[in-house]
Amino acid sequence: MLLSSLWKKVSNFPDRLGGPHKMYRKPKWSREGVNWPNRQFSRFIQVGDQKWHFQVMGAGPPILLLHGTGSSCHTWAGIAPLLAEHYTIYMPDLPGHGFTQTPPASGLSLVGMTRLVNDLLTALDVEPEAIIGHSAGAAVAVQLALAGYARPRAIVAINGAFQPFSGLAALLFPIAAHVLALNPVTIFAVSTGAKDRSRIERLMRSTGSNIPQSSLDRYGDLFTAPGHVAGMLAMMANWNLAPLLRQMFQLTPQLTLVIGARDKAVPPDRQANVAKHAPRVQVLELANLGHLAHEEDPAAVAAVVLPVLVAPKP
Repeated sequence: MLLSSLWKKVSNFPDRLGGPHKMYRKPKWSREGVNWPNRQFSRFIQVGDQKWHFQVMGAGPPILLLHGTGSSCHTWAGIAPLLAEHYTIYMPDLPGHGFTQTPPASGLSLVGMTRLVNDLLTALDVEPEAIIGHSAGAAVAVQLALAGYARPRAIVAINGAFQPFSGLAALLFPIAAHVLALNPVTIFAVSTGAKDRSRIERLMRSTGSNIPQSSLDRYGDLFTAPGHVAGMLAMMANWNLAPLLRQMFQLTPQLTLVIGARDKAVPPDRQANVAKHAPRVQVLELANLGHLAHEEDPAAVAAVVLPVLVAPKP
């Protein structure tokens, strides 16, 4: 009863992301963006009320790349040039992340964020032939297909986060995230603590990955900006994966699960369990790589992803 009452109070908080959350400093292109990977391919676009940062690279059929929670398009820095040899790749910072504007809370749910991504694709007149998503970005990729917003031939999930917590954790996690997202002290504490780059390194290693120093530096740039932290926490607070898993049997595109055997953020057995819910699934495991596999070893991930993306001969 106590938890139910607390959840009701928290879930009924007013939508503050369009108001007080504007006080949080977002990463600035003239400051953090100076050292951004593949900066020359970056673009900004206003779509309705939403301002986006994204990168476009390469030539060929369009491929959409979607990063995970707390990240940005910088996560693709190593693998992007390899994919761009064959495809035109579109890499947005998801709403609330990186240099993309934080929308109202409704735009930070899975359904709301997917709708905003569709608005971006529509504005760019892009129909992706395939979608690659990392972690929570994989959930957005699948939701895009299930909602009919995109009709990709293939979806590749790199350590995809498709399953909600179970039991008591399923109730406690969104409550905690709501409380943290609405607490300026917490948000500023996280961003201040991130100035100690050793903390960023420990956080990234806790995912089971050892990523290059250049990637660590970019995560440091993001997490020292309170606006990025606030957007990340608000996304976590509004995320609901249960309906996605129930609907996954309707998925039409081929779903490929690329699983890092050392992933400590989304355990490999939970990822593999997703295969039971979708009709056309293949599982590819990468030994010795963790949650950020594509940042650890871009060549190894590209080697398994590119054959999946190749369109079958007529």
